[in-house]
Amino acid sequence: MGDERPDVLLTGLLFYDLVLTGLGKPPTPGEEIWTEGMGVSPGGIANLAVAAARYGLRTSLATVLGDDHYGAYCREVLAGQEGIDLSLSRTADGWHTPVTVSLAHGDDRALVTHGQEPPYSQDELMRDAPAARTALVHLEAEPRAWLAEAAAHGTLIHADVGWDPTQRWSQDLLDQLSLCHAFLPNEAEAMAYTRTGSAGAALGRLSELVPVAVVTRGGDGAMAVDQTTGEYAEVPALDIDVLDATGAGDVFGASFVAASLGGWPLEERLRFAVLAAGLSVRRHGGALAAPGWYGIHRWWRSLRDPALRRTYGFLADRLPADPGPPVHHAPVTPPDTTRRPYVPR
Repeated sequence: MGDERPDVLLTGLLFYDLVLTGLGKPPTPGEEIWTEGMGVSPGGIANLAVAAARYGLRTSLATVLGDDHYGAYCREVLAGQEGIDLSLSRTADGWHTPVTVSLAHGDDRALVTHGQEPPYSQDELMRDAPAARTALVHLEAEPRAWLAEAAAHGTLIHADVGWDPTQRWSQDLLDQLSLCHAFLPNEAEAMAYTRTGSAGAALGRLSELVPVAVVTRGGDGAMAVDQTTGEYAEVPALDIDVLDATGAGDVFGASFVAASLGGWPLEERLRFAVLAAGLSVRRHGGALAAPGWYGIHRWWRSLRDPALRRTYGFLADRLPADPGPPVHHAPVTPPDTTRRPYVPR
């Protein structure tokens, strides 16, 4: 009898994302800027959930949705379109689904969010959660009780962490790594929490605290240490034009988990995750920009660069024979480069 556990278990805050792209420059107070592109998509924890589900992983998400248009849209996309199990999620009467406006400029973005604390905590949502093969989580300053319970039941915790708006970067947060199998912060976060001056030094410190330590470096790729196998790997990013970087780190994390569940060597896991994150930034939004097997397969089939064909040759043996149907991307208003936007006088 096969393993019936969910492949990936997630909980966290869900957002309705409105992404604006093509800004000529960041906006300033008192100024109106017209953009070239716009897309909508579920965001927040949905980024991880959709990215995982598009690899065919059994994905269970515990989150809170508002009883509004935004919540109904997110539910339809996540459950109806992407096949994500929302049985642990709740719809909250009279609560507004958080909405984020993402202003994509260059290879980064600024976020403006409207929302309130959800009426159900993570621990309430996860009270009846099943044991799972892995869990993808964002660590927060306040430890969540469900994490310890999940780890005790054999769930491999893969953790990320967000930017600390207080700039205190409390090292107490790193105590939670004792529950984790892997930790995947970005370069700035890793150096801040470890009080180190380089990505390499931060990785060395983190590798003492968690079996698998990964530091993502944006345009410089990623590096990792796997203490369970004795592997070290460092890989560059691909040269890809960035439309919208929203959710790229989440796509990286979900792709790393998918490759890890497949038992791939560390370098292959890193290259695969870097590739998936790179492909995602060519599309609007976070969740619906995830390429999944279909997007990876399409990229591999169209690849003509001899060096990249050698570097990513492992995909010939890793890609499934059937990558599935085309994935759905965020509904967008595409840029029109043939004429300037109309600006009322």
